[in-house]
Amino acid sequence: MQAERTSSTRFAVHVDVALRAAGWEPGRWDIRQAEVWADALREHASPAGHTHAVFPAAVEAWAEFGGLRIAPSGPGRQVAPAVLDMDPMHGLHMARTLGDLGRALGTELCPVGAEADTGALLAVDAVGRVYALDHAGDWYLGVTLDQALTALLTGTAPTRLTAVELPAPRAEA
Repeated sequence: MQAERTSSTRFAVHVDVALRAAGWEPGRWDIRQAEVWADALREHASPAGHTHAVFPAAVEAWAEFGGLRIAPSGPGRQVAPAVLDMDPMHGLHMARTLGDLGRALGTELCPVGAEADTGALLAVDAVGRVYALDHAGDWYLGVTLDQALTALLTGTAPTRLTAVELPAPRAEA
């Protein structure tokens, strides 16, 4: 299968269009807001004492995409494309759930946003893989946030998390 023609950024044209319409541009980097979210998550503890893991992959995701509400620019391929609200505070009260899933996966998870229409929580792990948690289960969205955003905005069906081994993160070039 031939790769889709890409825009001047690292995203396919229609994903780039959706991101730019939401206010993203290459080089976007709001580290101050990312640090505010990091502090809020670190300081929050559930009544039972569960806390959030905060790590570089999450902070980097927030710095580049945090605060954006991203609407798809076309129809879905296999499922309805998602409208994304890239605000990690959607997961503020999900520390235990994220901690439990992270332990099952052998990693740590941190919230990055939510699907606006379904309420599915989006989370990133310590090596940058992305997941969704909703009423129907836990889903694997991609080895990178770019891959997850592309899948969500194009309506590519996610993979249900099972006992299968997850792909290793990509090595940086």
